[in-house]
Amino acid sequence: MLAGGVGARLRPYTAVIPKPLMPVGDRPILDIVMRQLRRHGFEQVTVATGHLAQLIETFFGDGSNYGMKIDYYREDEALGTVGALALIDELDVPFLVMNGDILTDLDYDEILTKHLDGGAAATIAVTTKTIQVSLGVMHFGDERDADRVTDYVEKPTLDYEASMGVYCFSPRAIRYIRPGERLDFPDLVLRLLRAGEVVNAWRPDAYWLDIGRHDDYEQAMEEFERMRPRLLPDDTEALRR
Repeated sequence: MLAGGVGARLRPYTAVIPKPLMPVGDRPILDIVMRQLRRHGFEQVTVATGHLAQLIETFFGDGSNYGMKIDYYREDEALGTVGALALIDELDVPFLVMNGDILTDLDYDEILTKHLDGGAAATIAVTTKTIQVSLGVMHFGDERDADRVTDYVEKPTLDYEASMGVYCFSPRAIRYIRPGERLDFPDLVLRLLRAGEVVNAWRPDAYWLDIGRHDDYEQAMEEFERMRPRLLPDDTEALRR
């Protein structure tokens, strides 16, 4: 679990609260994720902390309140989104890595099963995002007639398949990270591809929101109660009783 970022885009909130502890509805983001992981059968979580680490470590403790083991790797210096993996012990079986600031109802056990069945070095959960271009977009001829307008599209939309910030790795992927280096997920994926390793995508039919900006956070606050039965079904049943 990656929870060490400074959350610069959510300042001033994250000046005093680490982003994974930002509340969504009546729960911190990372509390929701921990409950989901336990529901899907995960028994041990290592949290990579950095910014305001002591608050995260104090809140979650040893994980006994969640019925699982939680331990921590505290980064003395920022190592990017994936650099810390080379310094965490016991990553000798396929494992799940995810950002601690996403709101989703995807099945974490299913992506790990898909990864094991595929035999890849890495499996990435992906979602389709539609980008609205707010301008009129021009199309032109080829190099010989580059000034000739061939089409004019007003405010088009573009669809991209984007990473959901949830990954599964096989232990051999760690060999591509030099201990102590700063490295991000895209860089590791490119290293794997250049080395001829297989990287697979997994496309769940899932709700997903990356809570990285103020408008994303506001959307999460607006949608949480409506999405609660999907995000925390056990919690919803307890409230009904």
